Amino acid sequence: MLEALEDKFTKYEVARILGARALQIAMDAPLLLKIDEKELEAINFNPLEIAKKELLAEVLPITVKRPMPKRKEAKIKKLTKEELDKIKKKEEEKIEEQVAKVEDKKVEKIEVREEKKVSEEGEIMELATPDDEVEEETSAVEEE
Repeated sequence: MLEALEDKFTKYEVARILGARALQIAMDAPLLLKIDEKELEAINFNPLEIAKKELLAEVLPITVKRPMPKRKEAKIKKLTKEELDKIKKKEEEKIEEQVAKVEDKKVEKIEVREEKKVSEEGEIMELATPDDEVEEETSAVEEE
């Protein structure tokens, strides 16, 4: 029955309107709709049912005020082409910095992996002993 009002009011607004009007009727306010004595007896003089009938007949002088979100008014500055270019350059620089950071991290990871491999395999160079140096000097003298 009240589904016809769904596109006009929310269920909370309908409840508030019906409650307010039923209270008025219960306090002997005049009815805004002509209802027969037989109908009144059928609904047992129920103020809520009378309020429903008045609401559906759209004779209630009740308005609903809905709060709307507050709007902010601000003037938008129109940017020149030079300002737009500056902004684009800054954004591109930021992106390049981020890419460079990512690449640096990748290089560091690769270096760490290589160092682990080398340390697992053993030393890269053998330590030189004084005997090795003597042998090299004598072989160089013999060649001359």
